[in-house]
Amino acid sequence: MAGDLILILAGDKIATQKAMSELRLEMGNRLSLRKNGEFKPLWVYDFPLLEWDEETKRFYAMHHPFTSPKAEDIQLLDTDPAGVRANAYDCVINGIEIGGGSIRIHEEGLQKKMFRVLGFTEADAEHQFGFLMQAFRYGAPPHGGIAFVSTGLVALLAGEDSIRDVIAFPKNNAARDVMADSPSEISETQLKELFIKIVKI
Repeated sequence: MAGDLILILAGDKIATQKAMSELRLEMGNRLSLRKNGEFKPLWVYDFPLLEWDEETKRFYAMHHPFTSPKAEDIQLLDTDPAGVRANAYDCVINGIEIGGGSIRIHEEGLQKKMFRVLGFTEADAEHQFGFLMQAFRYGAPPHGGIAFVSTGLVALLAGEDSIRDVIAFPKNNAARDVMADSPSEISETQLKELFIKIVKI
């Protein structure tokens, strides 16, 4: 029909999905589908557990290496790691995340398998997380939780799109705090105290 528009995006999956998300929000604003004062909460779940990095040719944890996979997907860790879903969840209102969490791995065997998929050698895993593996041997109960993002909720109630507009010490897109002029240059005295030497290449 007259006035219809079809947009096709192509490219790297993650980058394309992010672009589609931004397009969706922009069109929601242009078509007045996003209204201040209307709150649409939802739960997001079935996230991928792992993401593949082309540069390093290995998987990384989408959330952290202690997030449990869905019980029905555990066998896929050996055959199709990219297809494993995380036992994780986010609470979202009007497109703003106000909380998120996961169920943690609580079994030594599953945690060891997760470390292997992430490229840890057995020695590396023991060196960095031996205390955790030892705790599992005593029998850790299933556990999980959720952390709420107060700044996300405040931004939502204030009608702002960015939490930078409501936090006490906002940073810009370059991670620079313009109010405190941070990060700033470090004095030679501070460098000596910290045993740091800056070498220009």
